[in-house]
Order: sequence, then C-alpha cells, then structure tokens
Amino acid sequence: MLTQALLVDDSRSVLDFLKRHIEADGMVQATAFLDPLQAIAAARSRDFDIVLVDYEMPKMDGIAFIRALRSLPRCAEIPVVMITSIEDDEVRMQALQAGATDFLPKRPQSLEMRVRLRNLVRLGLAVRKLNDRTVHLASEVAAATQKLQEREEEIILRLALAVEYRDNDTGEHTLRVAKYSRLIAEELGLSERLCRDIYLAAPLHDIGKVAIPDNILLKPGRLNEEEMAIIRTHAAIGGRILADSHCELIQLGAAIAVGHHERWDGTGYPRGLKGPEIPIAARVVAVADVFDALTTKRPYKEAMPLTDARDYLLKRSGQEFDPACVDAFLSRWDDVLAIARAHTAPLPTLKDAGALAPQ
Repeated sequence: MLTQALLVDDSRSVLDFLKRHIEADGMVQATAFLDPLQAIAAARSRDFDIVLVDYEMPKMDGIAFIRALRSLPRCAEIPVVMITSIEDDEVRMQALQAGATDFLPKRPQSLEMRVRLRNLVRLGLAVRKLNDRTVHLASEVAAATQKLQEREEEIILRLALAVEYRDNDTGEHTLRVAKYSRLIAEELGLSERLCRDIYLAAPLHDIGKVAIPDNILLKPGRLNEEEMAIIRTHAAIGGRILADSHCELIQLGAAIAVGHHERWDGTGYPRGLKGPEIPIAARVVAVADVFDALTTKRPYKEAMPLTDARDYLLKRSGQEFDPACVDAFLSRWDDVLAIARAHTAPLPTLKDAGALAPQ
C-alpha cells in the first residue's frame, strides 16, 4: 500500500516539485491542493500519512491550517510539515504549538529538503504501521474480552441451574427474576452496563440453597420456626460461596445473594441492613424475587394472582422493599405481564444456555 501524502501550497511550481520528488521512489501517492480549505475538506474524508503545508497562503496561513488539521481525529498523530523560508523563531514556535512536526526550507533545489523529505515520508509510514498495529491489538483485546465475558456468563448460568435442579418446582424462576430485575434496573436509570450485569447476576440470588437439606428445601408444606431458621442461612451461605472472586459479575452475584432478603426497614436478614445500606442490585432483585415467588406455585402453596402480588408489593413498599424499586417495577407492568406469561415452561436445561444472554 502506498504512503498517502497531502500537499498544500498556493504555488503551482512548488506543488509540482514536491509531488515529483515525494513520488520519485514509487512508494508515495501525493494529493496536491492550491486551496487550503479544499485540503481540509479532503482530510475530513480521507486518510493521509503525512502532510506538507506552506506557511504563507491566502484564505488560511500554515499555522491556522495545522490547527484545523489537528482537530480532525484521523490527523491527530500523523507528521505535519510546514514549508517556509521564514526564520522567525516566534513563527516557528507558533507552528510547533499548533501541532507542526518539522519544517522544510522553501528552496526547491535544496539537498537538505530532499533528504529531510525522504526521512519524513519514512516517519509517516512508521506512524501508520504503529497505528495499524494499535488497531489490531485493540481488536484482539476486544475479542479476548468478549470470550471472557461469555465464559463468565456460562459459569453463572450453570451455577444458577444447579440450584434450579434442586428446587425444580419453581420452573423458570431464575430466568423470570433476571428479566424482572433488568426491567427495574432500566427504569431506575442505572447504567446500561449495570443493567446488563444485574440481569446476568440475578440468577445467583439463591445459590446458597445448595447447602439446605432436601427435607427442608423440598418439604411439601409450611416450614416450622427451626426449619425457617435453617433455610434463612442460604443468603449468608450464598455470599460465602461467591465471595472473594476476581470476576465482577460474581462479585455482584455475591452482593445479591447475601442481600436479597434484607428489608428496607432493617428487619431483614442476614445482617439487618437498612435502606440505602442494602446494595442497589440486592434491592432490585428482592422485588423481582418476591413477586415471582408469590406468583409461582410451590409445594406448600398455590400461585397468587398477578394483581394480588402487585398489591402485596405496594403495601410493603417502604417497609420490606425499596419504594423506588417497587415504583420502577410497577411502571413497567405491561412488560411484567409479558414476562410472566411467556416463561412458564419446564425447567431449562444446559442446552438452553442462551436463555440468559443479554437481549
């Protein structure tokens, strides 16, 4: 690929000289302009590897041209050379401050000009290779990051399914909780990244149930006080299972697991956190989890009608739940109904690993 040079000078003879010498070795293709404004317009739409510009021109002098050129993202790093016969230090300093890389004397037959011109072309080529390498590396990093995220998401899905297979009467509980949680997070105005992460980490909220004995977890009836005390340990256990991870999604999952049974009024468990002390992700999932638990048939109860579950959230807003989360959830009621009606299938399997992919 040829090195692309942009030449700007109001003298046709100088342009012809520059073009002839810069293209002499067949490695450079030069585009020449007598009008600096036309040259700026070309630089907005084309990539150049090196720019040579005269200092004294009508419409725009070389310093103003360099400032305008440097404001273009595609021209931020390339060599820009000002051609001038002026030896004024102040003019040169202004040119350097504007973004000039070097200067060339305006003496067409100068040996110095020819040698320096050749070296500057090499510099332009080196800058392009470096930029190309930077773009390539950025692409590789992005691909590696994407693969890492996909692996994290798969791990989370498999962990969540491990809990579902133990408590399989809840059907697609984790998927519905994930989708309800995303609705709430979006309506709260949380960042796009945090909404995504809450969606992916929400299925881990009950991971601690893997430590609960089957005779309690699967009991076909209401639990007594001793059994309730045992099942309540699942929040702290879930936090310990996911604690100290280097994965941000797992860290978020830990905060959700340990905090989704805390209450807004401070009477929840395991730590009795109150109000904003409870992580926002846990507050979001608390609303989603309780709503889905109420509207899902369990061994010890029938499913509550959706409207009754909505009234339950309203009555306990400000006591059990963050009022902002309840308001956000109910403001998306049509979407809630769509999720509730769409996800009533049997327990998903690992074959359905795409179910939790961001949508």
